Amino acid sequence: MFPNKEGQKIPSVTFHTRQNSEWVDVSSDSLFDNKTVIVFSLPGAFTPTCSSTHVPRYNQLADTFRKHGVDDIVCMSVNDTFVMNEWKADQDADKITFIPDGNGEFTDAMGLLVDKNDLGFGKRSWRYSMLVKNGVIEKMFIEPNKPGDPFEVSDADTMLAYIAPQAQAPLDVAVFSRAGCPFCARAKGLLHDAGIDFDELVLNHDYRNQALRAVAGVDAVPQVFINGELIGGSDKLEAWLKAR
Repeated sequence: MFPNKEGQKIPSVTFHTRQNSEWVDVSSDSLFDNKTVIVFSLPGAFTPTCSSTHVPRYNQLADTFRKHGVDDIVCMSVNDTFVMNEWKADQDADKITFIPDGNGEFTDAMGLLVDKNDLGFGKRSWRYSMLVKNGVIEKMFIEPNKPGDPFEVSDADTMLAYIAPQAQAPLDVAVFSRAGCPFCARAKGLLHDAGIDFDELVLNHDYRNQALRAVAGVDAVPQVFINGELIGGSDKLEAWLKAR
């Protein structure tokens, strides 16, 4: 079993970071004092679960967390600062603070430094998340101690359910579009005006007609999907928004 440190102060550690081509030492105190902070720690930058799910969802829910009193979201890994900086850029995760625990000091003090020698990783962090208020750990979600890299409780949605059980997560919206399409511009404008974030997939750039036919059954753009449901073009999107 891994230690649960709820009610305890976070470890006092200095993190060596690289910012604007300069070395900047960041202390635990500066990260956590007089703040409410979510930390999620994971085995390694650029690894599959971390890159495909863990980081993107925390970044997507960052604004929702902040509406419910969270000052910062920290992603931590036993990697050096150069790797963490490149990973943040690759993930386009501008709403998260990436902190390198390069020597594993913080993770070791948390009792969550584990051997990943079988993967050639050496010592790494076990996957977990926690809510820290003014330097004191209020809640921890530690993945179960079983083989592999379990990802069951340290996700962003579990943390949101703890902090704000009634909170509405943002909609998952994708817009299939084409450059120069006025109806596409209208659909995107409707979403912007409604304050709804979306991913845009551009024909002949991100995908071909075959992909659009495969997922929407049509060639015409725009095609708007919301939470897995095909809404359709700009007129149908307008009707959907009015009916919300």
